[in-house]
Amino acid sequence: MSLPTSETTPLLSNGQPEDNRPLVRRFLDLLKAEGEPSWATSFRWFILSSYLNILTIFIPLSFLAHNLEWDAAYRFTFSFIAIIPLAKLLGEATDQMSAKLGQTLAGLLNASFGNAVEIIVGVAALLQDELRIVQTSMLGSILSNILLVLGCSFIAAGFKVKESHFHAVGAQASGSLMVLACITLVIPAAYHSTQAHTGDPDAEAGLLVISRGTAILLLGVYVAYLFFQLKTHPDLFEPENKPEPEEQKMSVAAAAVGLLGVTVITAFCADYLVASIEETADRYSIPKPFIGLILLPIVGNAAEHVTAIFMAMKDRMETTITICVGSSIQIAAFVVPLLVIVGWMTDHQLTLFFANFETIILFASVLLVNTLIQDGRSNYMEGILLVTLYLVIALSFWVA
Repeated sequence: MSLPTSETTPLLSNGQPEDNRPLVRRFLDLLKAEGEPSWATSFRWFILSSYLNILTIFIPLSFLAHNLEWDAAYRFTFSFIAIIPLAKLLGEATDQMSAKLGQTLAGLLNASFGNAVEIIVGVAALLQDELRIVQTSMLGSILSNILLVLGCSFIAAGFKVKESHFHAVGAQASGSLMVLACITLVIPAAYHSTQAHTGDPDAEAGLLVISRGTAILLLGVYVAYLFFQLKTHPDLFEPENKPEPEEQKMSVAAAAVGLLGVTVITAFCADYLVASIEETADRYSIPKPFIGLILLPIVGNAAEHVTAIFMAMKDRMETTITICVGSSIQIAAFVVPLLVIVGWMTDHQLTLFFANFETIILFASVLLVNTLIQDGRSNYMEGILLVTLYLVIALSFWVA
C-alpha cells in the first residue's frame, strides 16, 4: 500500500498537515527536539523568571521548622509562604511544556497540573483524615476563582476600557457545567437532610454510594468538556485577536524535570502545612473553616490570580474567563471527584456532602456569576459585586 501523499493528508485549520503520530510518540520526539534552549539556559530562566522566586527561601525554613518541631505558627507560616513561589513555578513549567505539545496534549497537561497545588494539598489533608479541610479548601478554590479573581479582573479591566467583551456562548457553556457541578453537591445535602429525620442507619453508606457514583460521572462529563473545548468547539473559547506566540524559554525536557521536581517539593510543603493547621487554629483561635476556605485557596491560586488580572488589563477577557471559570470547573468536576475516588481507594470516607450553609453559598455564587457573564460583556461595577459577595462570605466563615 502506498503512503499517503500531501494531497491526501488531512490538513488542520491553519493549513498545516495533521500530525497523526500517537500522543506518547509525539511527546518523546519533542524531548529530542533540536533548536530549543539548553538545560543551563532553561533552568537559569526558570529560577529567575519571577520576583516571587525570592520566597523560595521559605522552602528550607519549612523543612527545618517541621523536622525540628518549631512552634506551630512558624511551621504554618513558613509552609504557607513557601507554596506561593512553588505555585508560580508549577504554572511556568506547565506553560512552557504546553507551548510545544500541541492542543490536545496541552489540554491534558493543564487538566492534570493546572490545579496541582490544590490536588497536593487535598491529598495531604485526605491522608491525614482532615476531611473538613479537604472540603473547605476545594470550595474555597472555586469561590476565590469565580468571585475574588474574576471580580478583581473586571475591576482592573475597567481602568482600561469602559466595557470588555468575550464569547458569550463559551462563557455560558462553562457556566452551565459549573451549575451542574453545584447541583451535584446539592443532591447529597438534600439526601442527608432527608435521611437525618428518618434515622436510617444506612444513610451514611447511601451517601458514600451517591458521592462515589457522582464522582465517576462528573469525571466523564469533564472529559467530554475537554473534548468540546479543545477539539470540536475551540473557536468558542479563543480570543478574536490571537496574541503572537511567545518565545520558548525552556526546553520540553527541562520543563518536564522542573515540573516533576517542583511537584515533589510542593507535596512535602503541603504535608507540613496541613499537619500544622490543627495546632495553629487551636492556639491562635483561627477558625479552621476560614483557613480552608480563604487562606489556603489564595496561596494555591496566587499565580493564577496575578495572571488573570494582567490578562484583563490587556483586554484579553477570554483568557481571563478561561483562567477563572475554567479553573473552578477543574476543581468542581475534576479535582473534587478525583479526591473522592482517592479517598475510596485509601479507605477515607470523603463524600460530596457539604454543610447546608456551604452548599447555599456555592449555589448563590454560581448563580451570580452566571447572571453577570451570560451577556458576554463586563464592567467594573460587576467586579465590585463579585468581590463584595466574596468578602461577605469570608466574614461569615470567620464568625461561623
